[in-house]
Amino acid sequence: MEIGKVPNSTLERIVFNKLLKNRSEVMIRPGIGMDCTAIDFGSYACVMSSDPITGTAMEIGRLAVHINCNDIASCGVEPLGLLVTILCPAGSSENDLEMIMSQLSSAAQSVNVDILGGHTEITNAVTRFVITCTAVGRCRKDELITTDGARDGDSLVLTKHAGLEGASIIAHEKESELIKALGIQTVNEAKSFIEQISVVKDGLTAADFGVNAMHDITEGGVLGAVWELCEASGTGADIYAEKIPVDMSTRKICEYYDIDPLKLISSGCMLISAADGEGLVKRLDSEGIEACVIGRLNNTGKRRIISSNGIKEIDSPGSDELYKVL
Repeated sequence: MEIGKVPNSTLERIVFNKLLKNRSEVMIRPGIGMDCTAIDFGSYACVMSSDPITGTAMEIGRLAVHINCNDIASCGVEPLGLLVTILCPAGSSENDLEMIMSQLSSAAQSVNVDILGGHTEITNAVTRFVITCTAVGRCRKDELITTDGARDGDSLVLTKHAGLEGASIIAHEKESELIKALGIQTVNEAKSFIEQISVVKDGLTAADFGVNAMHDITEGGVLGAVWELCEASGTGADIYAEKIPVDMSTRKICEYYDIDPLKLISSGCMLISAADGEGLVKRLDSEGIEACVIGRLNNTGKRRIISSNGIKEIDSPGSDELYKVL
C-alpha cells in the first residue's frame, strides 16, 4: 500500500466490514467521508473524532489541535476538549517535548478547548514525533450536521483556498530549496498559511446559517473531499475548476514539484453543501471568511470537474500529492 490514508476501497473491503453494531446509542458510524462519530446522551449528542499528525514534524502541536477540532466543527459543533497521545522518538530532549506542549497549549487556547489528558512516551517504534488526538464536542441531537446530509441541487461552497495546508508544509520542509527556486516572498507567504488552518469559525458560522452537510478537507484535497461527500450522500457533482481559488504561492510551489493543488492536503478549507450557496458565501464573508461556490450537486451519481480543457471524472482519492514531495 502507498503512504497516506488507506484507500477508500480498502477501508470498505477489510476495515468497515469488520465493525459490528453492538450499541444502539451510536448515532454516526464509520463510513467514507464521515468526519466524526456521535453518541446519544439523551437530549444531547457527544461528538468525537480522532486523527494523527504524521506527514510533517513542522508545527506538529498546532496542527494536531486544529486538524481534530476541524472535524468536530464539520458537524456544526463547537469542540470543547482534546485527549492527546505523544510518541517521542528515541533521543528526544525535554526541550523538544516542551516546544510541542507549548504549541498544543497555544493552539488549544486559540480555539477555546481544554487538553483533557492523554499519554506521552519515548519509543523506538517511531523515528520522529507522532501525535494523535481525540477531540470531543457536544450539541443537541437535532442540531447535528453530517457529511451524508448533502442533497441533490445543493450548491457546494469552499472556504479559503485549495492546497493551503500542503503548501505551508512544503514551504517549511523545503524552505532552502524553494527560496533558491521561487524566492523568499513566495516561501514566506506559503509558510504563513499555517495561520489559516482552523475551520472552527467556518463550521460554526455555516451551521448557524443553515446547511445540509460539511466535510473538512484533508488528505486528497478539494477533489478528494468532493468525492467523499458525494459518496457519503449518494449524490453526483459538477465542479468548475476555474471557480476553485488557488493562491499564487501555492500554484508556484505545485508547478515546481509538478503536483496538483486540487489533490493536495487542504486543512483550513471546509467543503459545505447548502441550498442557498450564495447566501452562505455572503454570511461567511461578513465574518471575514473567504468563500465561493465551486459547483452543484445532482442526482446522476457522476462526480465531474469541468474546465476549459474539458470534462473529467473525479476519482476516489489516492495517496495525497504531499507525499510526492516529502
